[in-house]
Amino acid sequence: MPTLFRFLFVLAVIAGIVYGSMVALVMLVEPRERDVTVRIPSERLNPASPQR
Repeated sequence: MPTLFRFLFVLAVIAGIVYGSMVALVMLVEPRERDVTVRIPSERLNPASPQR
């Protein structure tokens, strides 16, 4: 039984480290806003009419 408790303790420590690092990222990192430009070829906007 001590092995099971040790295993669960190690999993809890790893989960705590992951959770703590996620909280640190949320609190400390500020996202930067920037404009995004995507070029769309005119062929995709105005497809050619099918030939009859």
